[in-house]
Amino acid sequence: MYRDNTKVIKIGDRVIGGGNPILIQSMTNTKTEDIDATIEQILRLEKAGCEIIRSTVPTLEAAKAFVEIKKAIHIPIVADIHFDYKMAIAAIENGADKIRINPGNIGSIDRVKAVVDAAKAYKVPIRVGVNSGSLEKEIIEKYGRVTAEGIVESALDKVKLIEDMDYDQLVISIKSSDVMMCAKAHELIAGKTPYPLHVGITESGTVYSGNIKSALGLGMILSKGIGDTIRVSLTGDPVNEIASAKLILRTLGLRKGGIEVVSCPTCGRTNIDLISLANDVEKMVANFDDLNIKVAVMGCVVNGPGEAREADIGIAGGKGEGLLIKKGEIIRKIPEAELLSVLQAELENWPR
Repeated sequence: MYRDNTKVIKIGDRVIGGGNPILIQSMTNTKTEDIDATIEQILRLEKAGCEIIRSTVPTLEAAKAFVEIKKAIHIPIVADIHFDYKMAIAAIENGADKIRINPGNIGSIDRVKAVVDAAKAYKVPIRVGVNSGSLEKEIIEKYGRVTAEGIVESALDKVKLIEDMDYDQLVISIKSSDVMMCAKAHELIAGKTPYPLHVGITESGTVYSGNIKSALGLGMILSKGIGDTIRVSLTGDPVNEIASAKLILRTLGLRKGGIEVVSCPTCGRTNIDLISLANDVEKMVANFDDLNIKVAVMGCVVNGPGEAREADIGIAGGKGEGLLIKKGEIIRKIPEAELLSVLQAELENWPR
């Protein structure tokens, strides 16, 4: 499996690559210069399960903000750099645990080398990021259009540039908003480089469309043994990205812990507001990351017990009352209004 053999890269107090757990990332959408707002958002992301955070550094003030931000947070912070190599150096000097650059838009080789030299001096890894929207004109002309092959060639060219500067603390990111192109690019690059891969579908869209595209794209890539760290890119509150990433990893069997909720789609036999109940259960179980069990929420007391047989515990609603079910066996009847609270109490007392 490719991810088991990638180079181990240290990012702050975390590591990726070499078969280590796939870490979940996100990116702040605050103004990094607004230290209080940025810290508040990162702490919310931490609580949701974010393990590496990235913040943009478009100004010297943003770079200097890293000093205070790092004092208040508990996860590594990555500086996102575009165009200005001086911002990359400033971010490194002010405590960035990693920097993300596209050497192609940093400028001359001397400027890239200045960034690499700073990274070396501070032992800060570099994420080499190439997006389908930022491919060089020559590569597009070579392949006739934006292609997976072109994305890979561009990324490997930039990696070699930094390797030739005698630095190998690298992470590679090759992204596209085209799911199939992105998946193909990752298949092409796997095995051609020893460096860990940061995987995501860029500009994937809103919570609805972005989740679908990300689940498909990340699912295809991760299931092939490719990918060492991931980000689900969604337009909106970045906290939403974390829940989606965790669910993708758990669904693929790449992460343990946390409760999996299964629920029926409802039908004419449903006599309770199952949609609201299922949503309430999903929110409630987010607080039980220490449990690795399956919870069923069913809307029918006729088929509910049988349909919930593969779950560890479940509830099934009826008219005015429901059932508590464990491993397909009915434990007792419960008033409809108490279904959620009874389930929560059972989870709180579940053997750890």
